[in-house]
Amino acid sequence: MPDDETQTPTLNRRETLNRGGAARTPAGPQAPRLPGAAEAPAPWLLRLIAVGLVLAALNLRPAITSLGALLEEVRDGLHMSGSVAGVLTSVPPLCFAVFGVMAPRLARRFGAGAVVCAGMAAIAAGLVIRPYIGSTAGFLAASALALMGIAVSNILMPVIVKRWFPDRVGTMTGLYSMALALGTALAAAVTVPLTSAMGGSWQSGLAVWAVLAALAVLPWIVLVRDKTPAPGTPAPDRSAPGQASRPADAPALRITRSRTAWGLACFFGLQATAAYITMGWMPQIFRDAGVSAGTAGVLLAVTMAMGVPLAFVIPRVASRLKQQGPIVVVLGLCGLIGYGGLYLAPAAGAWVWAVLLGVANCAFPLALTMIGMRSRTGAGVVRLSAFAQSTGYLLSIPGPLLVGVLYQHSGGWGLPIALMAGLMIPQMVAGVLAGRDRTVEDEC
Repeated sequence: MPDDETQTPTLNRRETLNRGGAARTPAGPQAPRLPGAAEAPAPWLLRLIAVGLVLAALNLRPAITSLGALLEEVRDGLHMSGSVAGVLTSVPPLCFAVFGVMAPRLARRFGAGAVVCAGMAAIAAGLVIRPYIGSTAGFLAASALALMGIAVSNILMPVIVKRWFPDRVGTMTGLYSMALALGTALAAAVTVPLTSAMGGSWQSGLAVWAVLAALAVLPWIVLVRDKTPAPGTPAPDRSAPGQASRPADAPALRITRSRTAWGLACFFGLQATAAYITMGWMPQIFRDAGVSAGTAGVLLAVTMAMGVPLAFVIPRVASRLKQQGPIVVVLGLCGLIGYGGLYLAPAAGAWVWAVLLGVANCAFPLALTMIGMRSRTGAGVVRLSAFAQSTGYLLSIPGPLLVGVLYQHSGGWGLPIALMAGLMIPQMVAGVLAGRDRTVEDEC
């Protein structure tokens, strides 16, 4: 298959480079080359990309979890009802679904480095603007700007890993997944104390996270002017000129014929539903059970912090297994027990439920790992990542909104928690389907 042939030289060059072989980058200033070009990328460039991946991943969730920690204050400040707050917690998956579709095309047009750089800048701008705009509509619009940057970066993370680090997919996925979990937990843990330290202003407590996003712009500036093919786009095969003219996205519609792709999209969507309900509403569940605001934020941080070690371990373990179904089931069972605890004794066993739900949330790095494993080529990963994440986030939109509606109209958390627990069953079924030992190329 031509796609496979274009990948083979990349792997061979990387292995030679890792062994200290003869592959070298010519001296003198020149634009960075993507893997698949004439020479292997310089070691400094790979190190810079790794740093960029970590810093970008740190910024993929603070916009959401910082808001979850201060949701009650934001609702009071902007005079939001529970239903409107539910809409607010549904904005992230909506933006991820809408803007995530654009990521592969933008990467082909401008280069993946430029897209990620612009994404980090959009996150910084959105986080600075939204607390001070003074209206619910403006808050939603500024949040959408930040989430647009997160969306395109979400899609390109597994693509960049597959293209630049093809022989270390599990390790690099674990690294940026761990950084993502760390950023998520950090925002949940320190937003409330930071807000208190800055005079109790929830606006300052939300805006401070723009600093981290601005820092993440820096490593990607090096690649802004790089116009070589986007990561995941097969490099032209000069020995077979006919292959160079084949459009990279020609088979895009065929991904919908793959049961594995649909299983992965459903699994991704259901785990995203659980994650955004948790990030948006879990502190409020604990606060309504009598837990203080600061402790509720720390409990959310504990949930998110579970992903720091597990997000590094799970991808490495999953990449060594032919089928990932057993991991899916274990994570799902942890979620069911955690939701049961929230229903029966939310305050008494708060720390246990926070830990169990944190383990269940590690379905996210598992899903990213499976995206990299369920396709044989970089081009296939581009299509699968865009399809699974965009479709998945689209499926996850109603969940947080429905939780807000149920909470407002039932006056308690019984029905919302029952909904969360019920969704874990189809999540496990879809994950087992997506975790089978096959690739989308076998089914398309």
